[in-house]
Amino acid sequence: MSYKTYRQFKKEWGKDSSFRKGYEDLASEFNLIQSIIEMRLKKGMTQKELAEKIGTGQSAIARLESGRYNPTVAFLNKLSGALGTRLEIKLKRV
Repeated sequence: MSYKTYRQFKKEWGKDSSFRKGYEDLASEFNLIQSIIEMRLKKGMTQKELAEKIGTGQSAIARLESGRYNPTVAFLNKLSGALGTRLEIKLKRV
C-alpha cells in the first residue's frame, strides 16, 4: 500500500478547479484558525486555560481550532483580548 502526503494530495487536487475554488473560499477561515493556535501556543496556554480566561469550556476552543465552530465576532474579540491581541478584519476587493 502506498501512502500520499497532504502536500501530494493538495497538489493533485489543485488541478481540479472546483477543489481549488473550495479551498480558496475557506482560506480566510484556515488562516484565522492557524493564527489563533499559533498565538495560544506562543503564550504557552492550553485550550483549557484559554477557555477559562474567556468564560467558556475547553471543548469550545477545541471546536474552534478544528474548524467545527463558526464563532461570532464577539467571541473572537474575547479570544483576542485573552491572547493579548486585537481583532482586525480587513475586506479585500476581488
